[in-house]
Amino acid sequence: MKNILITGASGGMGKVVTNYLADQGMHIYALDIKPLEEAENVTSFICDLTKKDEVKRVKEELKDIKFDAIIHLVGTYKMDSLIEIPEESFRKIFDINFHSIYLVNKYFFELLNPNSKIVMISSELAPLDPLPFNGLYSLTKSLLEQYAVSLRQELNLLGHQVIIVRPGAIATGMIDESVSSVKEMVKDTKLYQEYVANFCRIVEANESKTVEPIKIAKLINKVLRKKKPKLLYSLNRNPKLILLSMLPKRTQLWIIKKMLSKKEKQR
Repeated sequence: MKNILITGASGGMGKVVTNYLADQGMHIYALDIKPLEEAENVTSFICDLTKKDEVKRVKEELKDIKFDAIIHLVGTYKMDSLIEIPEESFRKIFDINFHSIYLVNKYFFELLNPNSKIVMISSELAPLDPLPFNGLYSLTKSLLEQYAVSLRQELNLLGHQVIIVRPGAIATGMIDESVSSVKEMVKDTKLYQEYVANFCRIVEANESKTVEPIKIAKLINKVLRKKKPKLLYSLNRNPKLILLSMLPKRTQLWIIKKMLSKKEKQR
């Protein structure tokens, strides 16, 4: 039986992936700040993944286990302007989306079996030019991908594989987070009141085009079972975002300002 370590296991995507892989006969060691319901083939640990001491504590509890893979599903999402976002929120998002993954890889690496896999969930936004009010999330995911590629180069020398999964909108709690964070911006912003209301409507319209998290679970299961998986997998990417990012930078600026400056149509 394969032993798999999953971070962010109690989130919307995490629960689905954890339960699906457990049903496939793998034993899941689930890490998250919130407890996970007991299930067959699932051992859950409460752990603040952004704190080194807590990660080391769980690692010590699991020191006799050898893992075949680490799957990183931990992540958070918040839209805000880069000028107005509170400093503590700025640090928190970096801690969750990047630093926690670094800590788990660093301290659990010695528990990996030979020829193991590390799977990191990125975002369709990572390779694209950042959008307004979404810059911090894009920064953390771009950083994560650069880290993953660098780590891949190093761990390849030791016989391990690092795989990036780059999904678009998935029907999880993070979708609700994105919509609610935009609505908070509408209420709190002093600089962008004219633009944020329109941005909120665009987000709500696009976030409805989601796929179910079971598709991510099945994709990760495929990755874990392949001897030589691809180094990058994409799922449900938004073609409009890809096209926008291909345009000249000034054209992007013009289009975005035009879209966000539109007056709300009178009903």
